[in-house]
Amino acid sequence: MAVADIVIVGGGLAGATAAKTLRAEGFTGRLILFAEESHHPYLRPPLSKEYLLGTAGEDTLPVLPEAWYRENGVDLRLGAPVAQIDPEARAVILRDGARLEYGSLLLATGARPRTLPLPGSGLDGVHTFRTVGDSRRLRSRLSAGGLNVVMIGSGWIGMELAAAACAYGNTVTLLGLEEVPLGAAIGPELGGFFRSLHEANGIRFRLPASAAAVSGHAGRVTAVVTDSGEVLPADVVVMAVGVAPEVSLAEAAGIAVRNGILTDASLRTSVAGIFAAGDVANALHPFTGEHQRSEHWSNALNGGKVAAMSMLGQAAVLDTIPYFYTDQFNISMEYSGFPALSSGPPTIRGSLAEGKFLAFWQHGGTVVAGMSVNWPRSDKPQKIIKALIASRSALPPGVLADPAVPLDQLPPSA
Repeated sequence: MAVADIVIVGGGLAGATAAKTLRAEGFTGRLILFAEESHHPYLRPPLSKEYLLGTAGEDTLPVLPEAWYRENGVDLRLGAPVAQIDPEARAVILRDGARLEYGSLLLATGARPRTLPLPGSGLDGVHTFRTVGDSRRLRSRLSAGGLNVVMIGSGWIGMELAAAACAYGNTVTLLGLEEVPLGAAIGPELGGFFRSLHEANGIRFRLPASAAAVSGHAGRVTAVVTDSGEVLPADVVVMAVGVAPEVSLAEAAGIAVRNGILTDASLRTSVAGIFAAGDVANALHPFTGEHQRSEHWSNALNGGKVAAMSMLGQAAVLDTIPYFYTDQFNISMEYSGFPALSSGPPTIRGSLAEGKFLAFWQHGGTVVAGMSVNWPRSDKPQKIIKALIASRSALPPGVLADPAVPLDQLPPSA
């Protein structure tokens, strides 16, 4: 039986970052990274933005240069999914039955796109979206323009894909279960801002509405039928209805699972010697005292670092404030904070009508989340928002909204 000091299962940002951190922290033992995909670990955010739009090339995607793995003694095995974990023997079992013992194991298995069991969903032209291959196929189909595109899903990915499809000169209709797109994430006022942005660029919405069936001819999609009976012409259909954490390995091994793999703040699972990071980890966050699972790249990046240090016995916790960003048409947005705490309408500084503003969400008088839209980066709005959240200082909404109060004077120590 082969032996490795550390095994990483998952070839995404979390797994690659963990490998890089292990070497940077002086770990010299045998390190094996198993990637289910045949691609070297890559970044996902560009897939629905600049890579899909063709403004960024393949060279912008890798987490690390291909040569880095060889130069740093990381045994990277592409297209090699792990079939089973044997926690008692501290071993992973590969598809061909080979067993590999480990000292510590990191599960960074990510997530898989959800699908809808619609009649006709197997027709050519119906897509899900998650991988670089998905992005390549969709770009190839959309780039000529002139197509009818139906987007199913009104979350961040659905809105980004709709914007990209529209930018290529396609006619786009978006279906969603919400009254307002992104309403569950940022509320009706800001969701309405993004809806207006999309409508101004020609995108049509059907909200709330769901797809009841996909119809086609000669094996290819031709239309989507909604739950109201409306028939929407469609040459391309994309299901962007969220992702599910890939917990099958953990579940079969008896590791505690609840909306992902449960971990403590140091990313240790319920089984000794096994850690989890990235999209699959439902980690205890020191700020909220609650478990939270984040599907954004900053969580994978920071989680990979923390998991690596924890595996080395260092005192590390994942206590960073969650962050993500989106680019849609001429709007660039960044968000930091805790969506679960940010119920209720935000306080706005700036102008939604002009497309340049900050939004602050408060809970118990303290800022728990903040968004910057087309705000000058020289003002460092996200740094200030994170400082406000970390300070837990109570601030009147009027002060947050008042442009006469300099932004960099809001937090105690920005």
